[in-house]
Amino acid sequence: MMQIGIRFHDTVELPFEERLTEIKNQGFSCVHIALSKVPGFTADPMALTPGYAMYLRDAFRRADLDVAVLGCYLNLANPNAEQLSAIQNKYMAHIRFASLLGCGMVGTETGAPNETYSYDKEACHSKEALETFITNLRPVVEYAEKMGVIVAIEPVYRHIVYSPQRAREVLDRIGSPNLQIIYDPVNLLWTDNYDRKYEVFEEAHDLLGKDICMIHLKDCVLTENGVKSMGCGLGELDYSSIVKFALDNKPFIQATLEDTTPDVAVSSRECIEKVEQEYLKK
Repeated sequence: MMQIGIRFHDTVELPFEERLTEIKNQGFSCVHIALSKVPGFTADPMALTPGYAMYLRDAFRRADLDVAVLGCYLNLANPNAEQLSAIQNKYMAHIRFASLLGCGMVGTETGAPNETYSYDKEACHSKEALETFITNLRPVVEYAEKMGVIVAIEPVYRHIVYSPQRAREVLDRIGSPNLQIIYDPVNLLWTDNYDRKYEVFEEAHDLLGKDICMIHLKDCVLTENGVKSMGCGLGELDYSSIVKFALDNKPFIQATLEDTTPDVAVSSRECIEKVEQEYLKK
C-alpha cells in the first residue's frame, strides 16, 4: 500500500502542533510541508538552524507523522544572477535542514526562464531553457550528495521540464542518485495533451519509474482556461494505472494529496484507498 499524506497548507488552520494532530486524526501518515506557507514560521536560510529542525522533528514525531518532503519551489532558471545565487543558497539551506529534520527529500518544480516565474510555452519548452535549468540545478544536486539528501524535481507541463522525456534527459545528464522524481500525473497535463492523458502517465511510468521517489495525487477536469485541479474523486481522473504502478513497483511509497480543502481531505484519501483495495482484490 501507499503511505498517504497531505500537503500541510491545504489543511485546516490551527496552532502548529494542533494542526499536526488534526492531520493524523484525519488518517494521514505523512506531510508535504513548505515552511514559507506555515503561519508564524520562516524559510529564511538564516533561520534554518539545527534547533529549528529538531523542534519540527520532535513535533512531527509526537504526532506520529513523517515529513515526506520539504518544499522549496523556487525558480532555478531565474536569469538574474544575483537572484539565482540567492535561490541556489536557499536550496542548499533547505537540504541541510532536511538532513537534520529526518525528511526524505527536498522537492522542487523546474521553473521558467524569466524573473516572474511565468509560463511562456516557446521559452519554457526551449532547448535553451533546459540547458539553463540543468546548469543551475547541478551544484544544488552536488550539495545534496554531500548532505545525503535527495533533491526531487517535479515535471510540470507549464514549466521547463514539461514531459517524461525531458525529465529523463535531466536525470541522465546530471547522473546522480541524489536526483529523483516527484511524480504528479496531473501536472504533466495541459490542453495540448489532455486527450492522451493515460498515455502520458504510461510514458512517465516507463521512462521515469526507477527514479520516482514520491507521488502527488489530485484530480482534474479540462476547462476552456486549461486543466483545473481539485481533490481526488472530484474530477474525472481514473487512478487505476497510477495505483497499479505504485503498488507493483513502489512498496510503501509516500503519496501526498494536493489541492484538497479540509472538508474533502478524508474523502479524497478514501477515494485513493478504494482504488488500492479494488486493485488488490484482482
